[in-house]
Amino acid sequence: MTKQFEKLRQIRCFLMDMDGTIYLGEKLLPGARDWLELLDEHGIAYYFLTNNSSRSRVEYAEKFTRLGLSVPEEKIFTSGEATAIYLAKYYPDAALYVVGTPALMAEFERHGFVLTETDPDVAVLGFDTTLTYDKLWKLCDLVVAGKPYIATHPDINCPTEDGFKPDIGSMIELVATSTGRRPDVIIGKPYQPVVDALSHKTGFPVEAHCMVGDRLYTDIALGRWGITTALVLSGETKAADQAGPEYTPDFVVANIAEMANLLRKARG
Repeated sequence: MTKQFEKLRQIRCFLMDMDGTIYLGEKLLPGARDWLELLDEHGIAYYFLTNNSSRSRVEYAEKFTRLGLSVPEEKIFTSGEATAIYLAKYYPDAALYVVGTPALMAEFERHGFVLTETDPDVAVLGFDTTLTYDKLWKLCDLVVAGKPYIATHPDINCPTEDGFKPDIGSMIELVATSTGRRPDVIIGKPYQPVVDALSHKTGFPVEAHCMVGDRLYTDIALGRWGITTALVLSGETKAADQAGPEYTPDFVVANIAEMANLLRKARG
């Protein structure tokens, strides 16, 4: 436990998933408020990092307000924003075909991209809760034509209060079955592009971060880049799912309340 406490004392910035970690649907999870107050008390930086590209950071900030938490937009980083940052670096003048919600489209437009359905330079697949057959058909045509194909994140399901709904990972499999092709680049957790964007955004070296989340294959897999990881069992992952060396968290806690207790002990 002493080594674990020392590891926690070295953390300069906490990264937190939202769905299944801080809240579930419209319900704040136990200990969330106490956790944020503890970070503020100790002057520890933090950001909310979500793979859900269906919403903008403005919408997330509004949701936190509804749940009784004051979280500025600047503290929220989505895979949609990370994708826009990646595209601005590697495809700065590209016209995009985006399979996504109006919020995701607005994110790309905010970064100066032109969106089009006519001969785009790059095809982007996001978590689209407004998905239609025509959108998928157009995407598959572009993928078959060899257009650069980018996905915002890999999540298979999105947690809700009533269970799970299909996320972008399910659509990736559909497109792959139809076209024989997978995304050229996936941006969100646990891939390198989001790590690069994070380090730039927070100003801390990669190893100074700790990711707190409920998914092994996205949140905990960030450990491959040297990020400390903490698994909460309040969302998708349950105790029986922890097996496998690929996804070995540094900490396993029942929920964010237990994480707060660990940090409090580590900080004295």
